Amino acid sequence: MNDIEQYEFDRLGYLVIPSFLTDAEVTSLAAAVDAAEADALAQVDRPPDKISAYGLEYRHNAEKGYFVSGAGGEGNALLIDEFFNMDPAFDALVNHAPTMAYIRAIVQERPTINNSELRIRYPGNQTGAHCGGPVGLKLRYNYNARGINCMMVRMVYFVHDVEPGQGEFCVVPATHKSNMVSPYKGNDPDKEPGMVGLPVKAGDAILFTENLRHGGLTNRSRQTRKTLHVGYGPFWMKSQNHSTMDEEPYILPSTFARYTECQRMLFRAHQTLFEGGSN
Repeated sequence: MNDIEQYEFDRLGYLVIPSFLTDAEVTSLAAAVDAAEADALAQVDRPPDKISAYGLEYRHNAEKGYFVSGAGGEGNALLIDEFFNMDPAFDALVNHAPTMAYIRAIVQERPTINNSELRIRYPGNQTGAHCGGPVGLKLRYNYNARGINCMMVRMVYFVHDVEPGQGEFCVVPATHKSNMVSPYKGNDPDKEPGMVGLPVKAGDAILFTENLRHGGLTNRSRQTRKTLHVGYGPFWMKSQNHSTMDEEPYILPSTFARYTECQRMLFRAHQTLFEGGSN
């Protein structure tokens, strides 16, 4: 993370990083995303196995180790938590060297992965604006003698272009430093003053602090928008996926067995070793 990027991240609360993934990574991840979507859609019509603290209904595929909420079709979104378990292709994002260079520059304590979400937004779908301002310890952003010090941050990876009107990720720049919560009612990102859509190309990434006010503009196209979200924070923070909130990361023993020691360390909420993953 160079000086300009640090300045802009501190000033705005986010960075758009062009050509962050290689062409080979985009191709492999895009195929894995499509397969994960098809598998998850086969689960959504059965009764939920779990209801999150936020009221989201999740179906759990124990064999493939993921949780899915939502539905396919017009206006809907499909949220797949713990997607790392679904396909070894996703291993490329675990201890991804370019990503970790950014994360270590803004998370001062030993960082671990606390969120893994495949977000699929169908035509007509919108993600309501949220966060910004004083939002509590977990999402806190500050600056100290050592520099930027984030709690929860997220890297979003794009496997296809997202042009204006195609449901762009959107932000209200600099609201990570606001002393007030947003006074605008309804959380409609299309109507909120100051909201900016961020068009991207396949292979780009967006890094942002969760303290920043953000959301997803309405997808007014016929393209289904598919993004991979990986969240990071200090090692003491447990899972921040809605399906496993404040539990140990849900990593299947078979997934854990594939990982190197450095990759395994990214899924440990504590300094001590846990054997065989969590389930």
